[in-house]
Amino acid sequence: MDFLVLFFFYLALLLTGGVLICICSRSQYWKGLVGKGAQVISCLIPECLQRPVQRLLHYLFHSRNPTFIVLHLVLQGLVYTEFTWEIFGYCRELDFSVSYLLLPYLLLFVNLLFFALSCGSNPGTITKANELLLLQVYKFDEVMFPKNVRCPTCDLRKPARSKHCRVCNRCVHRFDHHCVWVNNCIGAWNTRYFLIYLMTLTASAATIATLSTAFLVQVVFFSDLYLETYIDDRGHSRVVDIVFLVQYLFLLFPRIIFLLGFVVMLSFLLGGYLCFALYLAATNQTTNEWYRAGRTPGQHCCHQAPPSSTTPQIFQNMHSHGIWSNLREIFLPATCYEKKKK
Repeated sequence: MDFLVLFFFYLALLLTGGVLICICSRSQYWKGLVGKGAQVISCLIPECLQRPVQRLLHYLFHSRNPTFIVLHLVLQGLVYTEFTWEIFGYCRELDFSVSYLLLPYLLLFVNLLFFALSCGSNPGTITKANELLLLQVYKFDEVMFPKNVRCPTCDLRKPARSKHCRVCNRCVHRFDHHCVWVNNCIGAWNTRYFLIYLMTLTASAATIATLSTAFLVQVVFFSDLYLETYIDDRGHSRVVDIVFLVQYLFLLFPRIIFLLGFVVMLSFLLGGYLCFALYLAATNQTTNEWYRAGRTPGQHCCHQAPPSSTTPQIFQNMHSHGIWSNLREIFLPATCYEKKKK
């Protein structure tokens, strides 16, 4: 019972924390709270370790490096190694359909393909060669994206919906966010790759979780474990329940139970983020726009006030033209406007 309680407690804690971060990250209060928390933590760290810790954090989150790519591949390799080593063989002995067992490998192949595309493709870097053309793609709303603004770092005029990425040190067209897991920005030209990568990764975790659960259920039914009885701590005979079964299966297949707990948690976390990413795609918003729209009180998606009005201008999502048009803009983006250097 302790194992189940701890597992569900950690799962609920992670999910609740993720939801709260998404909700509160757009408020100035949350930003100040995080800053104060960082100050408290810095006071607890010995002074001799503060500078190395700061350098490590800067290297991990404020510079382009392959750390999270390697971590991603290692975790994925461990999951598939355990699935191949134990679950696949056991499921074949129980006459599971081969097509179901091969589905995770198909998803892995597609996932790695789009992971590589997300890592290596151009997200929409703005250069002198394509600056004028990209300025014409989206309209300026004069609220979040004012006209005639230059990037002080790149010395380029900033097209609407663009942003300068401090990590990559470049301006990106239709900037969404910088993803440490792919070590690249997500922008106009690779959002489609990132969404398919995210969908296949979520599907992989969910498929492995489903097959692992199906295997354990088959073990319980074929061995008639659910019909057995056991003696509890007080010496009373009790019918086997779900808590006892999970603990018993954990003793028989500890690696499979750990794998199942990990992929179930991963499925929930990735599924939640995938729903958020699909919502942004369906409404033609970027993560950057969604975040910035909630930082200033009074900014929300509605009609923009006329310039002559005394009412202060507020942000509107003027780029949404229906779900299918929005998705077509992402999965069939406009020409990349890349010119070969002469």
